[in-house]
Amino acid sequence: MYTLTHQDITFTKDLPSGTHFLLSQPALEFLEALHHRFNGKRLELLADRESIQEQIDRGYTPRMDPQTSHIRQSEWQVAALPQDLQDRRVEITGPVDRKMVINALNSGARVFMADFEDSNAPTWTNCLNGQRNLYEAVRGTLQMSTPKKEYRLKAKTATLMVRPRGWHLNEKHVRVNGQEMSASLFDFGLYFFHNAQALLSSGTGPYFYLPKIEHHQEAVLWNEVFVFAQDYLSIPQGTIKATVLIETITASFQLEEILFALKDHSAGLNCGRWDYIFSFIKRFKNRKDFVFPNRDEVTMNVPCMEAYTTWVIEACHKRGVHAMGGMAAQIPIKNDAEAHQAALEKVRKDKLHEVQKGHDGTWVAHPALVPIALEVFDQHMPTPNQIEKRPSQVPEGETLLYVPQGNITEQGARKNIRVGVLYLAAWLSGQGAAAINNLMEDAATAEISRTQIWQWLQEQVHLQDGRLFDKALYESLFQEELLKLKVNNGYSPAWRPQISQAAQIFNKLVTNPHFTEFLTLKAYPLL
Repeated sequence: MYTLTHQDITFTKDLPSGTHFLLSQPALEFLEALHHRFNGKRLELLADRESIQEQIDRGYTPRMDPQTSHIRQSEWQVAALPQDLQDRRVEITGPVDRKMVINALNSGARVFMADFEDSNAPTWTNCLNGQRNLYEAVRGTLQMSTPKKEYRLKAKTATLMVRPRGWHLNEKHVRVNGQEMSASLFDFGLYFFHNAQALLSSGTGPYFYLPKIEHHQEAVLWNEVFVFAQDYLSIPQGTIKATVLIETITASFQLEEILFALKDHSAGLNCGRWDYIFSFIKRFKNRKDFVFPNRDEVTMNVPCMEAYTTWVIEACHKRGVHAMGGMAAQIPIKNDAEAHQAALEKVRKDKLHEVQKGHDGTWVAHPALVPIALEVFDQHMPTPNQIEKRPSQVPEGETLLYVPQGNITEQGARKNIRVGVLYLAAWLSGQGAAAINNLMEDAATAEISRTQIWQWLQEQVHLQDGRLFDKALYESLFQEELLKLKVNNGYSPAWRPQISQAAQIFNKLVTNPHFTEFLTLKAYPLL
């Protein structure tokens, strides 16, 4: 255990080689200040989430808050965006490992969102090396050598944005007076402290994505963090810009309030579609009238998802800021040209739907998808953005809560089991972005998978063929899928040692009558 002599901060694990400079005395003083000022409020807001869940379980239906109607009805706009955030037509996202950071920055996308959250398995090594990689990227010195290739940053790279971990997560390896530090404050604090001035000197700025926000008061807390951090480093207020991911069902009823809370620092909202589906199922998991069909049937065209994206576009464009579209998770399919072209066509149709609807940009998970997304947006959005475009019709709020119609099938259950276990195995092996079934999946995939199985078991649903989906049927399918995974070589060999443990975690999560809020909370102690 490594303990500083003049700080109340303790590390429970040695620092990875080459990262000691990140935890300098001044940096630690900043982290400690963030913890003491903001962690108490963070814990209060997390407790509020539990209270809201209890209300929903008792029949409460989320709605727009009458107490904040003055925000929705008054005239205001978010602060103007800097030049390098005006055009965000294609953004690429991925974890913070060295190769990914270089490839993403070189991909031709307008923005790279470097992710410490859902596509990053938060091992101590991943998190610290990720900070080092971004430190070098900001200064243009990031490089990597392999026996096959030399990786260097191009002269012109994507604008860098960073997604810290959500408010619900701790960084177990950093303790302040014995208390685990907020992972959000740790990720944000280290990156901001070391890079804010360097970013400004190079003509850009400290830009962020904020995940998993459930209530506008959580955005208020982020704004308070930003104000404090800018004062601490003597950086002009409003320099930080942040896009909030709307990936919770409760946040969708507070879009303008979230923009207002961050209006001096806002870079708009993003439709985090997979986490949004997870949140919708999770929040209403104890309600018999909110049982979702197979994940594959919950498309962006079902009424609740159409309403969700329309509301985001309306709120953002009303307030003069970007409304970003969702993720294309497809990856190149080698040795099958027909399947590869079919995957690209899905991406094209998805991006065409987004740009025609009014989104100002979109996400991809792989550099190979950047050209096709750019082509679609270049053709249909010749201007840097289309903030002036407002939806012709905005659905009523109740549409957000329409449960998608569809089937629950044996194949849907098998897929949830298979994908959930595989992703957990990848995550436990230190890989947060996992190629599964020709898709680049992150934690949201496993969250949907295990939440659906849990809900189907609790509600004792019937499959399309009439069979009761009870624990006996689930156990039969689970054992069959686990056996296939143990003998199958169709995934990364690095995951194989973790398959059994991943299966145990998945099985406990879906069969326990008490629902676990995030599977990462359950699995994190094992990293």
